[in-house]
Formats: sequence, structure tokens, C-alpha cells
Amino acid sequence: MTGVLAGRRAIVTGGNRGLGLEIARGFVAAGADIAIGARDEALLSTEVGRLANVRPDGRVIGRKLDVASETDCHAFVEWAIAELGYIDVLVNNAAIHGPIGPLELVDWTNWVEAIEINLLGSVMMARAILGHMKSRRRGAIIQLSGGGATNPLPSISAYAASKAAVVRFAETLALEVKDYGIDVNSIAPGALNTRLLDEVLAAGPEKVGKDYHDRALGWKKSGGVPLDKAADLAVFLASDAARGITGRLISAVWDKWDEWPEHLDELSGSDLYTLRRIAGRDRGQSWGDR
Repeated sequence: MTGVLAGRRAIVTGGNRGLGLEIARGFVAAGADIAIGARDEALLSTEVGRLANVRPDGRVIGRKLDVASETDCHAFVEWAIAELGYIDVLVNNAAIHGPIGPLELVDWTNWVEAIEINLLGSVMMARAILGHMKSRRRGAIIQLSGGGATNPLPSISAYAASKAAVVRFAETLALEVKDYGIDVNSIAPGALNTRLLDEVLAAGPEKVGKDYHDRALGWKKSGGVPLDKAADLAVFLASDAARGITGRLISAVWDKWDEWPEHLDELSGSDLYTLRRIAGRDRGQSWGDR
């Protein structure tokens, strides 16, 4: 996908490690100039330097960012616009697992922190950039989801709740801004071999449950889903090829998203690839619905 993001200017939060770094690398290779925000300034500085070598004629800048701080979010967006001239892509990647364990036993401050970073951080970054995108009447907001959006995750309740919330937020925002040429979508990246997986393994089966811990061990052993699958999807969603695809939760692993531009009419106005309630009639049952 070399060159498909030529002329794009993007913000990637949590872009100094793991999937965020892979997305940043993919954006740079595809021709975009990017501004990366993260809390670890030392690591951020190192990775910005490395990314600058991916495409010497491009621009990669970085600045400390705590997405749980509204002041930080607005200051970062203003800085990125001033440095790069404009921003037409926002990738809300910054996230933490939060505390692991039974709800009544985990640290409440840590539980709230996960909501602040994963959910409120995404909302505040969107709030900070929307006025700019609306004025340009174009833009793409890409939200990273996770397994918690579509499946219960016992003992990882803050993460699960926040990821379900960001998907519904993205679906709602997509309708709110559709007349401004702004597309908003969520990516389900699959089981990644990142520090979040390491945190699950470190917590042990006593906290996360034997079944989930065994699955995590399997993901670790297999290497997990390659990071570039989700990064390729992010590049696609930031490109002109994806214009008009909005309000969707897209699996980087299972969905044939590269074919979706041929089916915009079928996607528009439908509930395909969205969160929804499963009623009895959806499963062939007659006893539960009027």
C-alpha cells in the first residue's frame, strides 16, 4: 500500500509500542506524515527517530500525551495541527488492561483509570479534533477495539466495559458527523502478542480463570495475530479507498474489508458489522419476543 496515504497527516495515540507503533510504521511507509503521542517520553523519542528512517522524505514528530487529561488532549491536537499544517486522520490506540481480578477485589482507582484512558481518552481526542475536521469537511477517526467489545471478559471488567463502550461511541459519532465527510470506524485486531497479553499471563489462572489463561498461553505460543494485519486495516481506513465506510466494527482477521468499497450501498443504512442485541427471533426461538 505504498503511497496510498500520500498527503495524509495523522495522529496516533499510544504509538510508541506494540500495535500503535506498527500502525505508525504502516502510515509512514504508506506516505503519511504523523504525530505520535504517548506517556513514556524516552521510548517515544527513540521510536520517533527510528520511524523517521522508514521514509526519509516524510515527517514524524512526537510529544508526551496522557489521553486521560483533557488539557493534554487539546494541547496535543493544537500542536500537531500547528506542526503538520492539518490533521485528517486520528487513530485512538492508547489503552491499558486495567486491574485483573474479581470486581469487588480489584483496586477501584485502577479500574477508573482504565475507563479514563480507554474510553474517555478516545472521546476527548475526538472532541479536540472534530472542529478542525469539520472545517475541512473530511477526516477519518479510527478506534482500536478489543475482545471485550464483543465477548464478556471475566476478571478484566474495566477493559471489557471500556472497549464495548468505545465501539458504541464510534458508531454513534459516525452518524453525528456523516454529513461532514468524516468516517468513524473501530478495528478488532484479534489476539495480539503484546504487553497486554503478557499482563494476562502474569496474572495467572487464579485471577483470569483457567479457560482464558489457557487460551492466552496458546496465543503466546503461536505468536498471536500478526500486528501488521490490524495495521494494514488502519492504513486502508485512512485511505481514499475506504471513503464512505463508517460506523463499523471491523475484524482485521476475519473480515474481507478490502472488498467492502464494492458494497457501500449494502453497508449504508444496515446494521452489518455493528454491535446489536441478539433477540430470540434471531436464533429461531419463538418464546421470548412479541
